[in-house]
Amino acid sequence: MMELSNTPARDLDKFVEDNLLPDTHFRIQINKAIDIICGFLKERCFRGSSDPVRVSKVVKGGSSGKGTALRGRSDADLVVFLSPLTTFQDQLKYRGDFIREIRRQLKACQRERVFSVKFEVQTSHWDSPRALSFVLSSPCLREGVEFDVLPAFDALGQLTGICKPNPQIYVKLIEECIYLQKEGEFSTCFTELQRNFLKQRPPKLKSLIRLVKHWYQNCKEELGKPLPPQYALELLTVYAWEQGSMETDFNTAQGFRTVLELVINYQQLCIYWTVYYDFKNPSIREYLSRQLSKPRPVILDPADPTGNLGGDPEGWRKLAREAEIWLNYPCFENWDGSPVSSWTLSTESNSGDDETYDPRMYQKRAYIRTYERSYFPQGSSTFQEASTPQAEENWTCTIL
Repeated sequence: MMELSNTPARDLDKFVEDNLLPDTHFRIQINKAIDIICGFLKERCFRGSSDPVRVSKVVKGGSSGKGTALRGRSDADLVVFLSPLTTFQDQLKYRGDFIREIRRQLKACQRERVFSVKFEVQTSHWDSPRALSFVLSSPCLREGVEFDVLPAFDALGQLTGICKPNPQIYVKLIEECIYLQKEGEFSTCFTELQRNFLKQRPPKLKSLIRLVKHWYQNCKEELGKPLPPQYALELLTVYAWEQGSMETDFNTAQGFRTVLELVINYQQLCIYWTVYYDFKNPSIREYLSRQLSKPRPVILDPADPTGNLGGDPEGWRKLAREAEIWLNYPCFENWDGSPVSSWTLSTESNSGDDETYDPRMYQKRAYIRTYERSYFPQGSSTFQEASTPQAEENWTCTIL
């Protein structure tokens, strides 16, 4: 952590490149491990089940799926969409059964030496765990890869391109979450949207997210729990860039400082996006109004309106105190010793909540104001990053 704090502001890009960007070997290692697990889930895991079980698709989530993984953190989330799960309640009720079956089959494969790999399954203390955690090791992998496999209800079906889900999906989600008192419980069903929200962002924004995550991870080790969810910091970074820059090339120290200042001012944060859900449906509008009236901070998952990443205020207080200390470190000093300035966040106002939806526009709210800015740069329909060393593939294994 001292290495980052003592890095001059002008050298932050080099710090990210030298320390945080996954190298090619890392990506190859993760993909090899994923291919092994995907093949297991498709071909072996549910082959002998008394009731037919079909895996409709397996989606890589988490940092690996979003393209914001940190070097040296060999972990992957795989969301497994299973045909017997036809409602959100089914997912809650039966996921423990499927996790136990996947664990049983993994151990059977280990005994029978079906794969030339080793699975170290982690013990769960919950009757209905959300995920099966295990470590996969193999002679072809330099180090073990940590996996979380999460069974889920396929609420979205097959997504095509940039699309807005049918609002009735969110109406049903809201109804179920309220009935079960489980807001945010089914975010795994919307993993593809969470991934898509970040997948075509410019490479330098992903590098800034990595830098913020590196700072957060070290704060977590030093401060302990509670802290805000890491995903909240990722979304805060996206918001800072959207409102303060929107450039594919920007000053990393300025972006970093802007995010830390937002953390410090957490009691004012009310942020959400309407790229996947909006206010046009009365049921969703009523629910969003309630969500946005909750105590600050409010940071809604752009893919799941029931997921408020605001978290525990005590966690934000701890992180804010640490951020205040950090703003005095060399990584926020210019070459002449003056402090790096933060971005000036947009105050452009947009009236009303009934805008016509345009997938190339992201509508945000923060500090109780309404903002709208174009997501794509002028004259371009998409960000190109396939040729850059930071590129991460858009990975979905669809099983027909």
